Amino acid sequence: MRPSLLNPLFAELTSLAKVGPKQEKLFARLLGRSERPPRVVDLLFHLPTGVVDRRNRPLLREVVPDTVATVAVWIDRHRPPPRGSRMPYRIYAHDESGDLVIAYFKAQPAYLERLFPVGERRYLSGRMALWDGTLQMVHPDHVADDTTIAALPLVEPVYGLTEGLGPAQLRSAVQQALAKLPDLPEWQDQAWLQRLGAPSFRDALLRLHRPQDPADLGDETIWRRRLAYDELLAGQLALALVRAQVRRKRGRAFAASGEVRRRLIEAMPYALTGSQQQAVAEIAADLAAPERMSRLLQGDVGAGKTVVALLAAATVIEAGAQAALMAPTEILARQHLKTIAPLAKAAGLRVALLTGRERGGPRAALLEALAAGEIDLLVGTHALFQDDVIFADLGLAIVDEQHRFGVHQRLALAAKGKAVDMLVLTATPIPRTLVLTYYGDMDVSLLRDKPPGRQPIDTRTIPIERLDDVLDGVARQLAAGKRVYWVCPLVAESETSDLAAAEERFALLRERFGDAVDLVHGRMKGADKDAAMARFASGQSRLLVATTVIEVGVDVPEATVMVIEHAERFGLSQLHQLRGRVGRGADRSTCLLLYKGPLNDTAKARLAVMRETEDGFRIAEEDLRLRGEGDLLGTRQSGLPGYRFASAERDGDLLQAARDDAKLILATDPGLATPRGQALRVLLYLFERDEGIRLLQAG
Repeated sequence: MRPSLLNPLFAELTSLAKVGPKQEKLFARLLGRSERPPRVVDLLFHLPTGVVDRRNRPLLREVVPDTVATVAVWIDRHRPPPRGSRMPYRIYAHDESGDLVIAYFKAQPAYLERLFPVGERRYLSGRMALWDGTLQMVHPDHVADDTTIAALPLVEPVYGLTEGLGPAQLRSAVQQALAKLPDLPEWQDQAWLQRLGAPSFRDALLRLHRPQDPADLGDETIWRRRLAYDELLAGQLALALVRAQVRRKRGRAFAASGEVRRRLIEAMPYALTGSQQQAVAEIAADLAAPERMSRLLQGDVGAGKTVVALLAAATVIEAGAQAALMAPTEILARQHLKTIAPLAKAAGLRVALLTGRERGGPRAALLEALAAGEIDLLVGTHALFQDDVIFADLGLAIVDEQHRFGVHQRLALAAKGKAVDMLVLTATPIPRTLVLTYYGDMDVSLLRDKPPGRQPIDTRTIPIERLDDVLDGVARQLAAGKRVYWVCPLVAESETSDLAAAEERFALLRERFGDAVDLVHGRMKGADKDAAMARFASGQSRLLVATTVIEVGVDVPEATVMVIEHAERFGLSQLHQLRGRVGRGADRSTCLLLYKGPLNDTAKARLAVMRETEDGFRIAEEDLRLRGEGDLLGTRQSGLPGYRFASAERDGDLLQAARDDAKLILATDPGLATPRGQALRVLLYLFERDEGIRLLQAG
């Protein structure tokens, strides 16, 4: 149960004055809470992006146009617009140095006459502009007299807004929310707080919403760093609790001689790389231990993760259990099957495929064989965790590209068996800080070597104006019997974008190269996609126009050229994944990054990194620096925890400290029963990381 002192923070926003159903929808859009009504805590965690500094009190002659200023003026006269006119209501004022026009559109004359009495002094704060040679302020943000000027906020926070929601409305709601902030027990170590001179959680949050100086909102202030550390500690403590719970649950020790694994290795055309051998050994040791395995296998594009996963499955299968491999797309599931099937056949393993496309009799027969234990390894999409999919004895769940699945889907697959071991594969090299953040409950194996025979890829950046030269180059490659990918960022032209559409590019290339050109994109039916990929793999088509549907897992060794159109619009990791589709055979490969200038600094940096290196781990670090963790792991879309206060690239030191602190807490107080432990429970509920507490209560 959530502690009762947090209830005011988890009340819906409609509990605040002047937030009705209509405003609630606007707040939901602003706070990214479309799946449920926004709450007071969501608003409190929506920090200002900057401030308006009203401490500047210049004379009118000292005012810089297009800046916010606070001025003291005497009111001279009013000039209402003619009846029916769209002209503004104007009020003329002065100080000892010059004149000012105050303008209001669609104003009530009686209200303005009361607000600006002729002959009296008023203090105005707002944006100054030059109009017809005269200073003008349109709709001042604040108007005060000699008695109310003291209440004018000198440093006023500025928040991100959404259409229909005004700044005054948002600030009013935030102030009401701050009034509901209770005194919370201190969950941080007292010695740490004193050493840093850190404020309480409540004081830090109040200071960021009520800054006294523009510098209060800086990245390195103790106010933000305090909240960032709270958020990171909540995340690391929740992961540590999950990890401890997984470790506590008895696993199964899979005893195997390694004979099936040996047969698979003998059937492989290449020897295993050093890092593959190490990963296989680490996984085998996990599987032989009585605790449950929870391991992340991180490998760069083409590092041979599927083979390591198959060797892991072999251990479990030899011990008499079954394995499942779940991929995020049908194309990727079929690609895995293509890699696995010939090796499995040589080793005598029974492998089957289950996707949304298998229906009727064939699906029923497959499920019957699975339940009878006649299938050793089932490869598939999310179709694997549907209710009617029943394993005879699932021992190992392998999940590919895990950040595209939620943690709940991962656990749903594990729930298909008893004490199931878990192996997660990712082809996106992930910076260490993000591994700690998102996979802190897992052990990690790294595949850093590329398999033998992989060629370096010649990467070039070319302006889109040289498209004709690129087409001539593609013509030469096709004439030499080579195969080419051409990647476009959109399926169809949109009114708001000038990106080359895949369908349009397909039509243009078809005109020049005829039936050699084929098309594959995400809106096609699964069977049509597979057919297009099969034609390209067999050489029936040799120029494949595609969207990013080919980003992951597609393996056609004969393809030697990758053209990426509008490369400046892609993220670094995505460019790296796409480039990894070539360079898989014996011939030299080329990647052409077509861009449309002028490039901004981020796009220039991305393209420069792509030219300099093929090291996915370095590329991932650069991508994190350029884009931030939410985009890098797709967490904006997948529901994984994005940060509100912390930043993986900025707060790496705090993340490591939080990880160490969480370990120490659980070593000394595993049940969170001490006074600090009880306060940490409040922290977990506050940041909605209370899954760890549910595990504690479940024993």
